[in-house]
Amino acid sequence: LADWIARNVAFPNGMVDRITPATGPRERKMAAEFDLADDPVPVTCEPFRQWVLEDDFPAGRPALEDVGVTFTPDVHAFEAMKIRILNGGHAIIAYPGGIQGIEFVHEAMADPTIRAFLDKVETTEILPIVPPVPGQDLEDYKTLIIDRFANPEVADTERRLCLDGSNRQPKFIIPSIRDNLSRGVLPRGLILASALWCRYCFGVDETGAEIAPNDPNWDDLRATARSARDHPAEWLRQRAIYGDLVDDTAFAAAFSEALRSVWEHGADAAMRAYLDS
Repeated sequence: LADWIARNVAFPNGMVDRITPATGPRERKMAAEFDLADDPVPVTCEPFRQWVLEDDFPAGRPALEDVGVTFTPDVHAFEAMKIRILNGGHAIIAYPGGIQGIEFVHEAMADPTIRAFLDKVETTEILPIVPPVPGQDLEDYKTLIIDRFANPEVADTERRLCLDGSNRQPKFIIPSIRDNLSRGVLPRGLILASALWCRYCFGVDETGAEIAPNDPNWDDLRATARSARDHPAEWLRQRAIYGDLVDDTAFAAAFSEALRSVWEHGADAAMRAYLDS
């Protein structure tokens, strides 16, 4: 059976991308306006959609490219682009917005400092480390991502982007930091983005409002973030997240500087200092 499967069966990899906010009162109201009042859990989404499939079908396949599916010999390049630029971009704008009490992603994108912060980090620290993608201009993809984030009709929330940082940072931010360090670049914007996550985990935003638990490890993160307020190195001792980056003296020093800047001057000023550098 195993030999037959090896000769006749394939399991093509795939990647999908479409921003789909969590369902809340706004989405239910929209459903009611479209005569869908009987649906208690409507799903809303943005107009953009992307479906990439590995072109490995031994018995043939439908012509799904006719309805917009991208077929490629290797999905991984598309996946890396999405993870680094889109998911990484979400992580970059999540915590400065969350810290400043901003509710919606499009409102964060309307903040000139947050938008400029995203653009600079993407352009100077993320795009240079993303492998080439067939038929895709990375600069155009970045511009598309920024436009998607700014769409007010989607009404995605900052809180959703801030969710589960202990799982998302090691996937979406830390690898990009590592890749920059490997090419001899100290990525101060990405490091600031991680410091902003630490500040968020303190559990109180800059308006004085309490931040409700937003991570399976929230209690530990909050306790560590409170210790890190005066001793930033405490945050980096979470080796399950940062691994051996804590042993990189340049990274550790830059993180300490970034976190102190956020605490002393606020998120907006810390981002503007980076933009002016």
